[in-house]
Amino acid sequence: MTSTNPFFSPSTLPYELPPFADIREEHYLPAFEQGMAEHLAETEAVAANPEPPTFENTIVALERSGDLLDRVSKVFFNRASSDTAPGIQEIEAKVNPALAAHADAVHLNADLYVRIKALYASRTELGLDAEALRLLERYHTRFVRAGAELSEEGRERLKALNARIAEASTAFEQNLFADTKAAALVLDSPEELSGLSADAVAAAAANATALGHDGKYVLSLKNFSNQSELASLDDRALRRRLLEASLGRGLTSNGELTVRLAALRAERAALLGYENHAAYVVADQTAGTPEAVTSLLTRLVPPAVANAEREAAALAAASGLEDFSAWDWAYWSEKVRKAEFDIDTAAMRPYFELDRVLRDGVFHAAGQVYGLSFTERPDLIGYHPDVRVFEVFNADGSPLGLYLGDFFARASKRGGAWMNSLVDQSALTGRKPVVVNNLNVAKPAEGEPALLTYDEVNTLFHEFGHALHGLFSDVRHPFFSGTAVPRDFVEYPSQVNEMWVTRPEVLAHYARHHETGEPMPAELVARMEDAERFGQGFRTVEYLAAAVLDWAWHTIPAGHDPGDAEEFEAAALKEAGLALPAIPPRYRSTYFAHIFAHGYSAGYYSYIWSEVLDADTVEWFKENGGMRRENGDVFRRELLSRGGSVDPMAAFEGFRGRAPRIEPLLARRGLTG
Repeated sequence: MTSTNPFFSPSTLPYELPPFADIREEHYLPAFEQGMAEHLAETEAVAANPEPPTFENTIVALERSGDLLDRVSKVFFNRASSDTAPGIQEIEAKVNPALAAHADAVHLNADLYVRIKALYASRTELGLDAEALRLLERYHTRFVRAGAELSEEGRERLKALNARIAEASTAFEQNLFADTKAAALVLDSPEELSGLSADAVAAAAANATALGHDGKYVLSLKNFSNQSELASLDDRALRRRLLEASLGRGLTSNGELTVRLAALRAERAALLGYENHAAYVVADQTAGTPEAVTSLLTRLVPPAVANAEREAAALAAASGLEDFSAWDWAYWSEKVRKAEFDIDTAAMRPYFELDRVLRDGVFHAAGQVYGLSFTERPDLIGYHPDVRVFEVFNADGSPLGLYLGDFFARASKRGGAWMNSLVDQSALTGRKPVVVNNLNVAKPAEGEPALLTYDEVNTLFHEFGHALHGLFSDVRHPFFSGTAVPRDFVEYPSQVNEMWVTRPEVLAHYARHHETGEPMPAELVARMEDAERFGQGFRTVEYLAAAVLDWAWHTIPAGHDPGDAEEFEAAALKEAGLALPAIPPRYRSTYFAHIFAHGYSAGYYSYIWSEVLDADTVEWFKENGGMRRENGDVFRRELLSRGGSVDPMAAFEGFRGRAPRIEPLLARRGLTG
C-alpha cells in the first residue's frame, strides 16, 4: 500500500492536480492514518525544538506541516459531497471523529502553545512584515479559541465534546442524504408532470432510469424547501406531495440530533468562556458581536414580511383559492409573473444552455473584467466522468491555475452548490490554485442540451465568484489562501460576481436560443428584472426564517434543553414574526445541513451580511464605469487576491473609501418602504 497509494507523494500532474485516475476507495483510510501520524510528529517536533522559538522554527514550520493530511482531506471531502458511496460514508464516519481528536492533539499541545504564546507576546519586536505578523496573531487566536488556555480537566472535557459533535454532524448529514434519496417522488406517467417542459420531463425519465425505475419518472429533491418544480406542476395535489416530502425530511432521523448538536455546542461555548455558541462564533467574524447580527436581522424582518404579505394577497386573488397554501405560491407566482410582466420562466430556459452560459457568460465576464482566458484540458482527468477541467490564464498569458466544473446532479451527490479547493495557492509552497465548482443541474437525456433555469444561471455565476476568490489568491502562507476568510465575508466575492448575469453586454453574449442562435429579446431582460423585484418579499422571508432558526438554535445557553425540535422551530419563528404558513423557511432544522453538518453554525446570517458589502460594491462598479478592466484589477488587487492575509473589513473600507452602507441592499430587496 505504501508504494501504491497515490496520496503518499505529491502529484506530478500539472498544478499538482490530484491523480484521480489512480485513486481508489481503499486508499483513503491509510492516507488519513498516515497523514495524521505524520502531522502529529511534525507538530510535536516543533513543540520539542530545544532552540528558542522564532517565527521560522515555529509558525513557518507549522505552515509547512501536514502536507499528506491536507492532500487526502481535500480530495476525500470533495468526493464525500459530490460522489459518495456506502464505503465512502463508512470512512467518513470513522475519520471525522478521528480528525476532531487529531485537531485537539495539535491545538491542545501545551508545549507548542507555549512557543506560540511567547512569540505573540513579543510580536512587535520581531520585525515581521504585515502578513507574517497577522499570521502569528491568527495562530495565537486559533489556539486560544481551540482551548489552549483551558485547565487539564477542561481540555479533556473539550476533547470529549468535539468528538461527540463530530459524530453527530456526520450522522446528521448521512441521515439527510438517505432521507432525501428516499423522499424522491416516483411517478408512472408523463401526464402527471403536466406543466413541466419537455426537457424537464425527459430529465425526470432519465433520472428514473439512473435510480432503477425504468419506464417511470422521478423527481429527486434539492436541498432546500421549495422545490423548483413547484413553479410549473399543474397538478395541485402533486405539488402538495412534493412540498410535504421536502418539508418532512429528517423529522424522524435528525430531530434528536438537531437538539443534541445545539446543546453540545452550547456546552462547548460555555467551557471556552462564551455565553452561547453564537457568541463564540461571531467573536471571530466581521460582525464581531451577537448584537450586531441580531440588529441586522431584526431590522429586516418587518419590511420583508410586509412585502411578502402584499405578494401573498396578490397571488391568492389571482388563484381564486380560498385555501391558498405554500404549495401554491411558486405556481401562482409564475402565473402572475407571466400575466403582469409577460415573463414565462420556462420559456426562458432555451436561451440558457449550460455550455454557452459557462463559456460565453461566466468565462466571458471574467475575461472582460479580469482579463482571464480558459482552455479546456480533456487530457486531465476529474474525479467523475461529468467533471470538466479548464486551465486558467492571466491577461499576459501566464498560468493562474485549474478550474474544475462538476455541474450535473446525480444520486451520489448531495444537494446544493458549492466551491472547494483541491490545491491551495501559496508562495511558501510554490503551489498554484486548483478549485472546483459543484452544481446540481438536472442531467439531460443523451444527445439533449442541458438547459438552465434563471436561478441556475445565477447560481453558476455565484459559485464562480468563489472560484475566482480561490484562483486569484496571492499570499505567502497557506493559512490565508483563497477563501480562508471569516464566514460572514466569504459569500461577498461570490455575490458580487452575480452582477454580471444581467449586464447587457454579458447577457447578449450568452443568452441565445440553443436551436436558432437568436439572442434573448432586450425587452425580455428588462421585464425579467422587474419580475425579480416582484418576488423579493418571498425570497427575503424564506431566507430570514432560516437565518433566524440558525440563530435561535445557537443562542441557547449551556444546560438549556431545547425540547422537541419541531416545537422549538415553531416557537422561534413565531417569536421572530416569521411564522408564515405559506412561506416555509428555506431550510427547516432537520435538513439544515449548512448549520448542522457544513460549518455554517451561527453563520447563516452571513449571506445577508455579505450582501450589504456586495450591494455597496455593485454601486462602486456603477460609479466607476461598470465592466472595465481597471475596475476588475482594483477589485482583484485590493480584495480577491488577499485571502485572509488582511483584516477583511479594513480591506473593504480601503477599497470603498468608507464603511459599508446598508441602503443599496435595502433598495435591491425592496425593503425601503
